Amino acid sequence: MIISIEYLYWLAGLVLAITSLMIFADRDHPRRLSTGLFWALYALVFLIGDKLPPAIVGVGAVVMALIAGFGGVGHGKHGTLPEGERRASAKRLGNKLFIPALLIPLVTVIGTVLFKDVKIAGLSLLDPKNVTFVSLGVGCLVALAVACWLTRDTVVQGVRESRRLTESLGWALVLPQMLAMLGLVFADAGVGKAVAYLTTAYINMDYKLVAVVVYCVGMALFTVIMGNGFAAFPVMTGGIGVPILVNMFHGNPAVMAAIGMFSGYCGTLMTPMAANFNIVPAALLELDDKNAVIRAQVPTALMILVANIALLYFLM
Repeated sequence: MIISIEYLYWLAGLVLAITSLMIFADRDHPRRLSTGLFWALYALVFLIGDKLPPAIVGVGAVVMALIAGFGGVGHGKHGTLPEGERRASAKRLGNKLFIPALLIPLVTVIGTVLFKDVKIAGLSLLDPKNVTFVSLGVGCLVALAVACWLTRDTVVQGVRESRRLTESLGWALVLPQMLAMLGLVFADAGVGKAVAYLTTAYINMDYKLVAVVVYCVGMALFTVIMGNGFAAFPVMTGGIGVPILVNMFHGNPAVMAAIGMFSGYCGTLMTPMAANFNIVPAALLELDDKNAVIRAQVPTALMILVANIALLYFLM
């Protein structure tokens, strides 16, 4: 392949490493050493994580959790343009400001649909196993280039803004990856089998509707607990999805998996554990109620969950 997912991992690691170095060099940062170490450890996961022994990566994850848990991930002060200049720049650009953001999904769709089978000199242009993710990465790079062109600024300024945003998000930025790993740990520990035993022992799974409701609601509830649909998926699919919906009721695995993940996303809308989706926006918007985003999303999440149950029942 020509553009591999690994290149995007390296790029993400490079950006995080630069962020770490910038924090180490910031003498005015309130928690310069611990914050710099936190992002340096995270950068290593992307840069050389596949070459390190799993135990070392695990130790690094524990150290990161300890740093975050004891309040070691701080936020530095970042220089910004005066409000008058920012307003003037925004007025000059107008709706053009939305172009870079809209380019990301546009390039992702184009790459996924039109370039998935393109080959050059016998090599796939995009990583065939990760076409969507690679297209998303390419879309981000295209958006960065267009943003620099529109604003007449440099990539260096983009890196500075990346550091500012990274520090604004803080430790919540690593939650999706950490929680996805937690899901794999739960699967290897046999939590899925335990869920299957408990549900079949106390709930009559001989009825298709009951099994569908338990699977969809279970995906949402486990996501609420763990904060990530990817963490809930191996547990619920291994415990109910495959053995009951697919094997017992002969359901379509693709439909089961797709709607199951969508049900998990309903849980994402309702939990503070999904901090990067629900708590961080409230903090960035300086809302008085840190759960305001969740309160606004709960009705939508519940309606979508009911629709998912109906769709899975009739389409499976």
